[in-house]
Amino acid sequence: MKLVFAGTPEVAVPALDALLASGRHEVAAVVTRPDAPAGRGRRLVASPVAERAEEAGIEVLKPARPRDPGFLARLEEIAPDCCPVVAYGALLPRAALDIPARGWVNLHFSLLPAWRGAAPVQHAIMAGDEITGAATFLIEEGLDSGPVYGTVTEEIRPTDTSGDLLTRLAFAGAGLLAATMDGIEDGTLKAVPQPADGISLAPKVTVEDAHLDWNAPALRVDRVVRGCTPAPGAWTTFRGERLKIVQAAPVPDLTDLAPGQLSAGKNNVYVGTGSYAVELLWVQPQGKKPMRAADWARGVRIAAGETVGA
Repeated sequence: MKLVFAGTPEVAVPALDALLASGRHEVAAVVTRPDAPAGRGRRLVASPVAERAEEAGIEVLKPARPRDPGFLARLEEIAPDCCPVVAYGALLPRAALDIPARGWVNLHFSLLPAWRGAAPVQHAIMAGDEITGAATFLIEEGLDSGPVYGTVTEEIRPTDTSGDLLTRLAFAGAGLLAATMDGIEDGTLKAVPQPADGISLAPKVTVEDAHLDWNAPALRVDRVVRGCTPAPGAWTTFRGERLKIVQAAPVPDLTDLAPGQLSAGKNNVYVGTGSYAVELLWVQPQGKKPMRAADWARGVRIAAGETVGA
């Protein structure tokens, strides 16, 4: 088939690579978000998908909005058979959905209908799920509600951050998307409607969602830290300034600290929660780089009974 691939961040690159390497389909163009400011100088930088497409000599389309007439006209000129999508980052209007004969097929990082929305991996970790995965489905105008072509499953490991898990799913999902294109092309794969039950939503995780509640159980604190790493980053406050918690670990045997209470030894820093303590392993003070929690504690000289949080 002739394909137009839509995607933007680094997590979409393995899927593009898989399609380029398949040898069975032609990736005629790539659609991605416009260049965005990045770094200290805030200079405009192309998306990872745009950079990879340019390396491969593929036409790159960067519409400000997918409903822009110029973009729709160019898409009609290309006349793709199908448009595979991975984390493109913009809603597709009906006018765009109608152009490819076999539709737009999205690779979504959950086992639909669980965790429909922008942040499925983060929400799966924060909810304490043990299994997640990726699914390919035919895009319709509802939120991740289209019929499903295929899935792969992935275990959520006890120490997984959303970054760790998303990386694994990006590569597993890349193979799934390539296989889905093959199955659509040869007619062996049919999309199956999603069940009406088991639906859960995964909206974008905000900075406030990442604000740690030390009255919550240690397992909840651990899940929020892992689910919000690397972005937006779990955080608390210390002496009136924001302190990011980059890595932490539950300590079930330590139960004598009040919620938010700090205890610092030579090589360890602990915080009480609503159940047992968690050990802070890496933190990032406001305006500084991440550092080992023990080094941070020595620098600030934590006083007896001092706390984090409100």
